[in-house]
Amino acid sequence: MRIAVLASGSGTLLEALLADGIPVVLVVADRPSRALEVAAAHGVEGRLVERTSYGADFDREAFTQTVVDVLVAADIDLVVMAGFGTVFAEPIHEAFEHRILNTHPALLPAFKGWHAVREALDYGVKVTGCTIHVATLEVDAGPILAQEAVPVLDDDDEASLHERIKAVERRLYPATIRAVMADPTILKKEPHR
Repeated sequence: MRIAVLASGSGTLLEALLADGIPVVLVVADRPSRALEVAAAHGVEGRLVERTSYGADFDREAFTQTVVDVLVAADIDLVVMAGFGTVFAEPIHEAFEHRILNTHPALLPAFKGWHAVREALDYGVKVTGCTIHVATLEVDAGPILAQEAVPVLDDDDEASLHERIKAVERRLYPATIRAVMADPTILKKEPHR
């Protein structure tokens, strides 16, 4: 199975996947980032498909199609999002239907979106966690493949809680990817509503 990882940041999740032996053949970043350095250090091809606008003029459809073209040209079977900062438009979901994984720092369906850790703290929950799911056009709404709870401690702030969630994510994501590699049909189950 040819796996591409999409990353925007520090690359720590990418490092965890590579350390676990996940056969990553391509790393795509939407901005200059340490993730591309991690790819290079591991002998994995890295491609920068730079997002040049963060304003109203951003052409999400065209950007998405450019990423799809890179993935298709590399003959990718499975797309693994690892802290990718851009939400995709429909073309990637058409080209890689049921073949895009994402990780989210909350127990979905609770606390969808970009500020899940902060929102969990603001809401006062005692437990949050990590969810690995199939990415769909609707953000954080695809079928859930794996979840693990993380307790919220009395002295937690956003950074400390997020770091404990990331520790779980670095273990749970590779295990989930391995399960998908062993049985890709698990990606096609319908989401619960």
